[in-house]
Amino acid sequence: DTEAFLMKNAKVKLCLRASPTNGNLLLEDCNPESDFQDWSWQGDSLVNHGTGSCLSVVGTSSVQTSLCGSAGLTSWDCLNSLLSPLGSSQGYLVASRKGVALNTVRGLKAQWQDVTDRSVCEEKAAQVEEDMHFPAALTSAHVYEPTAGSTTLALGIDQEELEELLWFFRREDSSTWNYSVLALSFVTMILGLLLLAINVMRNRKRKLHVYGEAAQTAPQAELEARQALMPVEQEHSPDEPGKQELVPQDQKSGEVVVQRKDSTVTSLYPARGEDTM
Repeated sequence: DTEAFLMKNAKVKLCLRASPTNGNLLLEDCNPESDFQDWSWQGDSLVNHGTGSCLSVVGTSSVQTSLCGSAGLTSWDCLNSLLSPLGSSQGYLVASRKGVALNTVRGLKAQWQDVTDRSVCEEKAAQVEEDMHFPAALTSAHVYEPTAGSTTLALGIDQEELEELLWFFRREDSSTWNYSVLALSFVTMILGLLLLAINVMRNRKRKLHVYGEAAQTAPQAELEARQALMPVEQEHSPDEPGKQELVPQDQKSGEVVVQRKDSTVTSLYPARGEDTM
């Protein structure tokens, strides 16, 4: 597999497209989705991915696509974004009104780039470098092992950076984990709402119980208070009229009298009569 790129002319800003029927070359708006605008380097040949044919020179100045390895010139030299037939001085691949052709002009019409304005010559150099390293990687049985004194890998990055890249670009399906976390969050929310409802109901019942006890305690406390005040009232209440003992009207001042069981009142110290004196 080789990396495909679009061949865009630096002047007209259109891309080179191969016709699938007659091998003609057209200049159209760049479309990365079209296989007939995809080109890649295979050695010194430019291969179209849509037709599988190579860019070749037919005659003196005509350019079209033909089978790779045919009698036409299918090898190209690339320098400073200029494409010229390898081993020939017929000119450069130039964009024209009819399409493309060979011409000695070396301006923008003869310069070819990809969609990122990168020269097609750089694409060729990158492809050559990849072709050089790929067989060596297949045939080499040596595994790179960094030494203890150096942590720089062959790619020019540190071990820590490589681990970060491996972590970032790993292909792991996390759908199961995401669904599990979502389900756990939902269960936690339901449990929290249930505990909140239970707490509210308990607080309400506790308040009702406290209010009921207070309502029952108030009349009982009032009754006990009244019962405690009754002996005091009885002590200070007047006796019945029949039981009141009246002081004899004829009692003299300083005289001590005694009331007997038969309700008779006598003087404890009978006064001496004045006559006896």
